[in-house]
Order: sequence, then C-alpha cells, then structure tokens
Amino acid sequence: MSEPATLEIISDNISEDEILFPPGDILSDEPPLESDLHRDQIDLLIRILKLWWRDRQDFYASGNLTIYYSPNQKKSEYFRGPDFFVVLGTQKKDRKSWVVWQEDGKYPNVIVEILSSSTTAVDKGLKKQVYQDTFRTPDYFWFDPVTMELEGFHLVDGKYQEIQVTTDGSLWSQQLELYLGVYEGKLRFFTTENELILSSEELAEQERLRAQQAEVRAQQAEKRAQQAEQEIARLREGLRTQGIDLENI
Repeated sequence: MSEPATLEIISDNISEDEILFPPGDILSDEPPLESDLHRDQIDLLIRILKLWWRDRQDFYASGNLTIYYSPNQKKSEYFRGPDFFVVLGTQKKDRKSWVVWQEDGKYPNVIVEILSSSTTAVDKGLKKQVYQDTFRTPDYFWFDPVTMELEGFHLVDGKYQEIQVTTDGSLWSQQLELYLGVYEGKLRFFTTENELILSSEELAEQERLRAQQAEVRAQQAEKRAQQAEQEIARLREGLRTQGIDLENI
C-alpha cells in the first residue's frame, strides 16, 4: 500500500542534507476513505501485537515506516515502506526508520501489505519479489480491506510457497506463531486455539460486560433473598393466625 521502491542517482556534489527522503506515511493520493481504512487496519495490527507481546522485549513491530537496505549504506538508494512488519530478535524501542545496516543486518520476519486499487499490482509483484529475494522475509501476507482477499506465503528454500488456508479461512504465521484471519471486516490475530486476540478496547468492553453481569447477578441474588424473607414472614404470619407461635415450639 505504501510507495514503491526507489533508486535515486545522487551526484557527488549533493550533500546528504539536500536529499529528499521518501515519506513514511500512507500515500497522499489515495481517496480519504480508503486512506482511513488502511490506517485503521495497520494501527490495529500494531496495537494488538504489542499488547499481546507486552512482556517481550525482543521484537519490533511497526507500519508505514521506511526500511532502508542499501548495500552502500545510503538512505537515498534503496528503501521500502511495508504497511505492517515485525522484526524478531531485536531491541524493543521506538525508531524513526528501520536502517538494516544499523540493525545488525536484520530484515523483517513478517510483512503484511494492505492492498488498495493503486498498489495491488506492486504488492503482488515487485514487492513480493523484493521480500523474497532481498529481504528473505519468511512470512509475507497481503489483505484487501474491501474485498476481504487474504493470502500468505512462507519462504521455503528461498522461494515463496503459498500458505494453505485453514477450514475457517485463517493463515498460519510460523514466525508469529499466530493465525491471521478476518474478523468483522478486519485482519486480526488468532491464537493456536483459534481464539481472537482482543484489542485494549475490546478487553475493556469485555471487563465492563463482566462487571455489569456480576452486578446483575448480585441484584438478582438480593432480590431472591428478599423474596425468601417475605415468604418466611408470610408463613410465620399464617401460623400465628392459627394460634401457632414458632418461638414457643
């Protein structure tokens, strides 16, 4: 969904400060609705994975962030901006970009591209080739938030092999040890038991519902107790009218 790779020929007379680096945000020429849809999807994947792995310190998850991978260590030479990517075995910290030669040569372990009408051909063609041949990214997925198309590929002997879809339409990521599937029109993560991994908002709503249900149960229990007391009082009164005093028995 982000910009295609670019190779710029830079004159020796141009300083690095004069080089215009590629934008790291969603393409500005996409329709506003499509742009919001893509941004929300990318943000959802990042937030959920960070929450799920909140106790881990050995990964980096981001999206719409430029990856620089020039063999000449030039930021102006080769770069990509995957919509969502995860790097394993690295330090968990904020970054302005992912510079391969400053990250021990590490490339993403997982990449997800969110398809759009303007990027589908690149995502399925050129980018797939780069991720296979240059990045050697083990798991590559693409998802279309409009058509719900979801496909995944795993690197086998240097070539991408299509990941087989499960009976419920999910795809297994060996790198994340999670399933990717569609839930309510969004690409989501699922556990090995096929349980949806909730967002912070969903967890909060789940907790609110639990508290609400607990309150309802408490109110129902209190009502039943009151009804029981009323029934006992009624029975006592009935016995008294018959001249039976329970206290003297």
